[in-house]
Amino acid sequence: MSTTPEILVVDDEPALRLLLQEFFKRDFRVVPLKDGTETLQWLIKNELPTLAIIDLMMPGLSGLELIKTIRAKREWDELSIVVLSAKESSIDRVNALNAGADDFVVKPFNPEELRARINSVLRRARH
Repeated sequence: MSTTPEILVVDDEPALRLLLQEFFKRDFRVVPLKDGTETLQWLIKNELPTLAIIDLMMPGLSGLELIKTIRAKREWDELSIVVLSAKESSIDRVNALNAGADDFVVKPFNPEELRARINSVLRRARH
């Protein structure tokens, strides 16, 4: 098992997946995934990663549905989830947090703020 924490980047925009992969490659092993269905298939086949960054608006299985599915499975309950979405209304944030997200960051975003929020979520998860 690798000692480098692994994070999933779940977004249907290839450019954003690549940007986050580059930004986090020093600190994490980044697994880019294009949608909720691909993510569920990956989770079934692999060891649980440390954290998932999930977009809400994706074709097929939405980010909100993905979060609810993850939280419904006991073996995936330890997965930390940060939502990264262009949906910025208060109700979208409340729905994501109530579904089981640990934090919510609005696009466009400051990558350093995202890093700080991820580190904060991971600190809380260790306790």
